[in-house]
Amino acid sequence: QVQLVQSGGGSVQAGGSLNLSCATSENIDSGGCMGWSRLAPGKAREAVARIDFAGNTIVAPSVKGRFTISRDNAKNTLFLQMNSLKPEDTAMYSCALGRKASFGTTWTCQYTDWGQGTQVTVST
Repeated sequence: QVQLVQSGGGSVQAGGSLNLSCATSENIDSGGCMGWSRLAPGKAREAVARIDFAGNTIVAPSVKGRFTISRDNAKNTLFLQMNSLKPEDTAMYSCALGRKASFGTTWTCQYTDWGQGTQVTVST
């Protein structure tokens, strides 16, 4: 089973930045993908961003232009750089690894393994 260990997160004021990391015990192959999702109290889980083996990314409209997903293959680590944070970004953020599924011009990541989650709190 793949191990995913998250770090980063914490509390920040609105407008600030945070960087999340997710170290995996193995890297993804050509059919794999990784991503970040978040869960806020009283809300459904939201897919924040995902990245495939080639480095293609999809970012949710709610964070586009503020969040950047990236991956360091040499270090088997996934990142989420979060800038211009807003109170509505407050949530538990989780990284995940899975298999890529293509649908026409877009694609999703069917997750099979998850990190432990890390809290991000943005205050006014």
